[in-house]
Amino acid sequence: MPEQEVILHVEDLKMHFPIKRGVIQRTVGYVHAVDGVTFDVYKGETLGLVGESGCGKTTAGRTILQLYKPTAGKVVFEGKDLVQLKSEEMRQTRRKIQMIFQDPYASLNPRMTVEEIIGEPLLVHNIEHGKEIRDHVKDLLELVGLNPAYVDRYPHEFSGGQRQRIGVARSLALKPDLIVCDEPISALDVSIQAQVVNLLEDLQKELGLTYLFIAHDLSMVRHISNRVVVMYLGILVEMADRKTLYENPLHPYSIALLSAVPIPDPKIEEKRKRIILEGDVPSPINPPSGCRFRTRCPLAQSICAEQRPEWKEVEPGHYVACHFWNNTKSLQRR
Repeated sequence: MPEQEVILHVEDLKMHFPIKRGVIQRTVGYVHAVDGVTFDVYKGETLGLVGESGCGKTTAGRTILQLYKPTAGKVVFEGKDLVQLKSEEMRQTRRKIQMIFQDPYASLNPRMTVEEIIGEPLLVHNIEHGKEIRDHVKDLLELVGLNPAYVDRYPHEFSGGQRQRIGVARSLALKPDLIVCDEPISALDVSIQAQVVNLLEDLQKELGLTYLFIAHDLSMVRHISNRVVVMYLGILVEMADRKTLYENPLHPYSIALLSAVPIPDPKIEEKRKRIILEGDVPSPINPPSGCRFRTRCPLAQSICAEQRPEWKEVEPGHYVACHFWNNTKSLQRR
């Protein structure tokens, strides 16, 4: 298998938000939203980043884009460490790395027309002006499956699915290489979700895009992703290609997540083992010692509290952070 080109390398990325109290706003603690994640994204692929709500997925995506300045770590995009870039260099680099936001109702300015929303990046980066922008916006609307005649309409005149298409068109305006998709379908009706995902796949083939696809819908991630990373309470617990992760998960948390995904065959669904995790997700302000997942893990032992499991490659391309990854077969649904 030929060596794949790494477009994004994230190394030991941390994002800790300070908690301030009192009149003088003294720092009394930190929210460990992202706490040392490492992964690569290959050119032309879709890497799915999954986990339950509050695990740090969106924060990781925004920190990669430098919308939050990371506490520590490296974010190397096309050979440049974004953490070290000055503001003007970062502004230029943002042309190559864009984001599709989760909520199509909140991410579009209600006072701006579609032409102004999609054309704003072209204006900000001084690429096109006047009629050039209008023509380019019409082309982009056509590309995402909307009528080019909609350029003078406002966001309130569109449905949720159409608004998200406008958001996709805006992210494409500067011809980026990498797009961070932050749960782009979670706010949409199920019938519309498939249309938006199919659009993203078609655009990827046509334009050679690379996606970091953040989601908690495991069946949709399976459909769109080449590889999948599982996140829990600010850390990564497992990473593998799509087929391996869904057929042979090795981390107890991944197994529990996948056991909750319904299977359309009623005979298999009736026999399979469902894992119900006990307790709540611990607070990211004071995460558990050792393994983050140990407070809810059915396999946890004393070593799990004492020692943080190493993030290691246990099979080619299959990474896991668990002391007992080779004893998880008993948990798997069969």
